[in-house]
Amino acid sequence: MVDDITTRENGSIDRDEPDSNSLVLARGLNKSYISSGSKIEILRDADLTLRSGETVAIVGASGIGKSTLLQILGTLDQPDSGNLWFLGKNIFKLDPIQLASFRNSSIGFVFQFHHLLPEFTALENAMMPGLIKGLSKPLSKNLAEKILVRVGLKSRLQQQVTKLSGGEQQRVALARALVLKPALLLADEPTGNLDQKNSEQVHELLTELNQELNMTMVVVTHNMKLASYMDRRVTILDGKLVEAN
Repeated sequence: MVDDITTRENGSIDRDEPDSNSLVLARGLNKSYISSGSKIEILRDADLTLRSGETVAIVGASGIGKSTLLQILGTLDQPDSGNLWFLGKNIFKLDPIQLASFRNSSIGFVFQFHHLLPEFTALENAMMPGLIKGLSKPLSKNLAEKILVRVGLKSRLQQQVTKLSGGEQQRVALARALVLKPALLLADEPTGNLDQKNSEQVHELLTELNQELNMTMVVVTHNMKLASYMDRRVTILDGKLVEAN
């Protein structure tokens, strides 16, 4: 197994107590779907520990549950059973409003498809998490400008996102994900739609920002070069997380 599991003094596994040294602790995650009348098990009693500041790539063939795991870690989906702690707090015990607030403040998301608001500018898109959090418009604008400049879009702040290149749009998506400096960044195939040059630039940015912000980063990717930048590489085998080469 990839992770250290909390152990009692007598050596037995304790799956109910969070590890105070971990940022994210997932224990006993189970997730299945019904397809054509058949039950398909995606995760089976899966465990994962994420430490502050570390980077993890989830790799492997399509259909093994990588994106499902990422969605559960990001609280966009819930497991059939199991627990997820974030800094010692059992996240799925929060009510929907508390959970949405936690997700907005503590987790950044970057997807293969940018999911930007097409009618708005780069700056307006990057401001959204701050406005949703209830920050003032001037503060949200200031935070968004700073992160957009950091990702190399100083001259594109007022550009409507539909007029940006694919690489620039992904940088806007990255800026939006990081504008509130979340402790955890989750990226699902972040370079899947980019050419080699733009992929390399996004790889470098992710590495640099991880170090600058000391954020924990989990990336689902088929790009083994991107995966090689990560501290750890894991895959899903028979529903469990195991180390990958």
